[in-house]
This record gives sequence, structure tokens and C-alpha cells, in this order.
Amino acid sequence: MRANIWVMGQKLAYLLVKSSVIVALAMLSTLSTPKPAHAHEVLPTVADIEAREGAVLLTLRLNAEALLAGIDLDGLDNTETAPNAAEYDLLRALTPAQLEAQISANWDMMMAGLSLTLDGTAAPLSLLGAAVDPQADLSLPRVSQLRLTAPMPQGTTAMALHWPKGFGDLVLRQQGVEPAYTGYITGGQTSPAIALAGLGAPASGAAVFFSYIPVGFDHILPKGMDHILFVLGLFFLSTRLSMLLWQISAFTLAHTVTLALGALGWVSVPGSIVEPLIAASIVFVAVENITSRGLSPWRPAVVFGFGLLHGLGFASVLGEFGLPEAQFIPALIGFNIGVEIGQLTVVALAFLLVVAAQRVDLGRMVSSVAGWGYVAGALVLLAASVAQAMGQGAWMPDAVFLWGAAGLMILCMLSVFFVDQLDSYRRFVAVPASVFIGAVGAFWVVERLFL
Repeated sequence: MRANIWVMGQKLAYLLVKSSVIVALAMLSTLSTPKPAHAHEVLPTVADIEAREGAVLLTLRLNAEALLAGIDLDGLDNTETAPNAAEYDLLRALTPAQLEAQISANWDMMMAGLSLTLDGTAAPLSLLGAAVDPQADLSLPRVSQLRLTAPMPQGTTAMALHWPKGFGDLVLRQQGVEPAYTGYITGGQTSPAIALAGLGAPASGAAVFFSYIPVGFDHILPKGMDHILFVLGLFFLSTRLSMLLWQISAFTLAHTVTLALGALGWVSVPGSIVEPLIAASIVFVAVENITSRGLSPWRPAVVFGFGLLHGLGFASVLGEFGLPEAQFIPALIGFNIGVEIGQLTVVALAFLLVVAAQRVDLGRMVSSVAGWGYVAGALVLLAASVAQAMGQGAWMPDAVFLWGAAGLMILCMLSVFFVDQLDSYRRFVAVPASVFIGAVGAFWVVERLFL
């Protein structure tokens, strides 16, 4: 009788601990997980630069509210996590005319650090005008346009633009010549010298290919939270490598097809349709992870279908940057490879976190060593996430990734300490992680459809 009570007590403790972890992770997700396609999403600035008779014209399409609020956009994908989020929200509430007035009055402060050089000599920029796009749907990011100009001495041959640190990503496009320069610049970087007469010769396919790889990678890490969760959903189905390879292969093939079709403009589906379906795909793989122990015959086909949706999402992002017509194929392949490297990085990091729990479950590692290793790792990650949230760890990954990794370590710790339970890795890691992934996906479905 006592033995039965002891067993029942163990099971009750197990359920309470696991439920607490799941609820805590779900709460963290709703509070801190980036919410794509909403007002707080950080979009790259797009700049068009053109040399005209006696002047250089620079047109910027950007998130003016974030820069006016003094938010550091480098590596940020959601302004809600920024220290100045409250000021950003106040600026978001302004009418277009009110925001235009704020920009005109404060543009020099807002754009402090932006500089243009002509043949190596600083050229002072002045504001020609500011315009704020009418925003019928306030749940979407608002774009403002600034037109700046600088006098250009006769005989100038090249120009360069310095994009200030903290301003996030910039897509810089030269206008009025062919072939023209197009570049991807991050905060704190300066463009190469851009010849006013154009590139003279088109950039090589290899150069374009390599320049678009980081663009694709950046869309997964750190900005592709929905794609990250989907890939993790594939990862947690089973510890067998063959099952993961089947799914990743189907997903890669599918999103490559629609990425190419979308980039070519042959297929176009509104984001209001694609984004909720991407969230629904996350829910599906998570639920099937919970209800199935292996790769069902239909799973690769379903993953292929969802990959088509994710490819449309990738194509919409690529459209923001633009593809050079002369080197379309190398740019497209480079972007796609960057996406794949990002996805494989997510899988590799997840594997490194759970491999000890898997080995303990298979009887190939001492449980106490792995268990206390997970305890130490979770404490370090939680401390790092607190430091990041307090603004003391700018060099570290975003807090949401640290919380996620810490939560996964806690689940692995439970798997190791309860290793005497049948199939402990699945019960304590794969299923709870899938519950968390499915909860976030379900929240995004509701948010993208109704909020």
C-alpha cells in the first residue's frame, strides 16, 4: 500500500512540475515572444541615393517613431522589448500630420550620425521634406519617408554613406544609373565608395551570391521566430536522424519552390492569409508530435505543403530587399542558402542542448553528471536573460532566446532526474516542448486573425 502511495506521489509531483514549467514557458512566450506583422515589428530601412545636377538626393523609407524615441534597432526585431517602448507607442498614436511635424522639427537629432561623403569629403545633408504613409490598419508598422539632399561639387566621382550604430539594417540602392549599386548595411557600417557613373561592370555572380547569404540567415536568426518554432517542431518529433532528414528535406524543397516563384512575381498571396497559415502549421506539427511517436506516412507530405507557405513568407521578406535583375539567380540561391544555414543552426543548437538527456535516456551517460550540468546551465542562462532584460547584456542574444534555452534545459533536467520513467526524454522534453510550441503557434493564429 505504501509503495503504491509513493508511486502515486511521484506521479503527482511529476505532473505538477511539468505543468508548472509548461505554464511558465507559455506565459513567457505571450509576454516576450516577437509578434510578426504587427506595429512593433522592426523593418529594415530602404534608402535610394541618386546623384543629380549639382546635388545628391537621399530618400529614406524608415520607422521614424523608433528613431525619434531613441530605440537601438541593431539586432532588435520587436520594439516592445526596447527600454523606450512607451515613448514609441505615444509616437505611434500621432496622426500622420503630427508625426510629420515631429520629424521636421527633430530630424537632425533623429538622424544624428548619418553622414555622406563625396570623394572622401563630408557633404552636409539637409531636409527637403518628410511624409508619413497613411495607415488604415494601425496593427501594421508605419513607414515614413525622408528626403535629404547635399550639394555636390562638379567633378565628383564617388559617394559613400555612413549608417549610424543603433539604426538597424539598411538596404541601400543607387538610382539613375545602370548597372547600379545595391548593398545591405547594418548599424555602424559605411557603404563602399559608390561610383556616380554606376558600377561600370555588373557585380560578379559570386559576389552577389555571397552578399545575400547573410540576408537569408538573418531572416531566421534572430528575426524568424515563427520559422524557428516550426523547425523545432520538426526536431522534437523523434530523436532518430532519419525522421528529421525526411522532414527537413521536404520542407526545404517546398519553400525553395515558392520562394523562387514569389521572388519572380509569378505567385503572390497576401500576408493576411500567409501569416495565420504559417502559425497554424506550427500548431499542426506540435500537436502531431504529442499524439504520434513516429513519422506518419502523411507527415512529409504535410510538411511539404507547409513549406510552400513558409516559402511565400520568405519571398515577401526578400521583396523588401529587392533582387538585382542582372544577377537574379545567384542572389536567390544565396538568400535560400542563408535560410538553410539558419535552419540547420537552430537544429544544431537544439541538439547540443538535449543530447545529454537523450544519452541518459539510452543509458549511455551518468544521470547525475548530466542533471547537475543542466541545473548549472539553466541558472547561467536565466541570469543572462535577466541581465539582458535589464539592458546589461547588449552583447548577448535576445532575452527570448535565452529564456527558451533555459526552459529547454529545465525540461532536460527533469528528464535526467526522472530517467527511471519509461521513455523519459519524450515525456519530459519532446512532449512539453511541443506543447509550448503549439501554444505559441495557437496564440499567433488568434493574434494574426483577430488582434
